[in-house]
Amino acid sequence: MPQPASATSPASDRRLAVVHSLALAFACLVTYSLTVHALARIHSVSAGDDVLGGIWAVIATVFVYRTSYEGSATAALSRMAATLLSFSLCLIYLLVLPVGAVGLAAMIGLSALAATLVGRSQDAVTAAITTAIVLGVASLSPHEVWQQPILRLVDTALGTAVGLGTAWIALRLTATGTGAA
Repeated sequence: MPQPASATSPASDRRLAVVHSLALAFACLVTYSLTVHALARIHSVSAGDDVLGGIWAVIATVFVYRTSYEGSATAALSRMAATLLSFSLCLIYLLVLPVGAVGLAAMIGLSALAATLVGRSQDAVTAAITTAIVLGVASLSPHEVWQQPILRLVDTALGTAVGLGTAWIALRLTATGTGAA
């Protein structure tokens, strides 16, 4: 259980901020390296796409890492729910239609609407952003654009897992030092 605000000192608050910032930076380095080097060995569309995947995975890590495990778990659920929704819609779209400005705009709106209709209105913006990235990248890839939703889903899952795992570890380390549970 966190200590009351009156029970923490400014020095303790700074130390925790430094620990959490370093943990986040380390998590992002791990995420980027795993995505760009390890995942690229399994399947690579191009070197540029591998880097994009690394950046997308890092964004998921940043999105998920919080200074409470409950906050991280909630963020992980939100990120994955929005990504799965966007993945499904984009995959269907890319199997049927080419990417264009009207289709991109329509799919962004549809992603936000779908999130709201399935009871996850808090994920509408994230689903729309994910859709914009997936379809934007697909518009740059001349071949087999249907792979993009799958690749971004994997990148997001990896980044989410690293962010959640790092939060769990960092919170255990800081709880030991502060006496918090």
